[in-house]
Amino acid sequence: MTPSTAPERRLHVVSGKGGTGKTTIAAALALALAEEGRRTLLVEVEGRQGIAQLFETEALPYAERRIAIGPGGGEVYALAVDAEKALLDYLQMFYKLGGAGRALRRLGAIDFATTIAPGLRDVLLTGKVCEATRRRRPDGRFVYDAVVMDAPPTGRVTRFLGVNDEVAGLARMGPIHQQAQAVMGVLKSAETAVHLVTLLEEMPVQETADGVAELRAAGLPVGAVVVNMVRPRVAEPNGEPSDGPAAEPADVAPEALAEALRSAGVRQPERLVGPLLTQHADYAERQSLEAAQRAELTALELPVRELPLLADGADLAGIYRLARRLRDHRW
Repeated sequence: MTPSTAPERRLHVVSGKGGTGKTTIAAALALALAEEGRRTLLVEVEGRQGIAQLFETEALPYAERRIAIGPGGGEVYALAVDAEKALLDYLQMFYKLGGAGRALRRLGAIDFATTIAPGLRDVLLTGKVCEATRRRRPDGRFVYDAVVMDAPPTGRVTRFLGVNDEVAGLARMGPIHQQAQAVMGVLKSAETAVHLVTLLEEMPVQETADGVAELRAAGLPVGAVVVNMVRPRVAEPNGEPSDGPAAEPADVAPEALAEALRSAGVRQPERLVGPLLTQHADYAERQSLEAAQRAELTALELPVRELPLLADGADLAGIYRLARRLRDHRW
């Protein structure tokens, strides 16, 4: 990673519109941050067990468990945060109600509380993630060098991260107020960055722009925009990828194309001219649309990281390939 005088980001919140691959990017980022001797914690808060599926392991428990070794030789741990168990931790930590909390659980009171008060669930989830970010060893060093949260989608992430601001305003004093302030202190600090995953398509880019505006208005630190599943550009005759726009279909003469195919040994090349020109028109249109979306993202004045489309899908080998790409950037 490139040296910098800026504070090191320790909590990386990864969000994005559904279908953009935010869980895959969160996993790849956790691997990328696992440099030699470093430990990264990858946290899931939505209960989907997406991380376990990506790493081809059994369902994650409410316990931090090592699941991978990063490309840089560090360790990646994972945790699936459960709101009910996080509430038991909270009751024990601040009110020493370990036994009473378990009794409430048996009575179903905890499940009832987290169901009727969705905001309470978000408080518990963000609180657990921030606790892991702040946790230190007996020698004073952090237990984890970086924490990566696979967060809710873009449309909900600002409310999810900002819920403790509301709680701090409602509870003017006491442990609840102090805990909410401590959590927001972490989330709004220079140690935190909210990264948004998108595609070069109109709806995901628009949702990303809206998400950036909401996060900035809430005082939450925005990190980078990760453009996922970028399809390769067509190469020029010299083998180098083309950086310019594709030629317009009208610029390609059917007769010249047929002659080029004939020279290459293609029989009855006239039969291929129409389909090839149609494909070329589709490619040119896609390149034009993607260029417009890149311009929209550039206007956000944020670092933009592009990652390639994985031909074989987001399997474990693919996640490691993405992680190696992400290691080239500072996070």
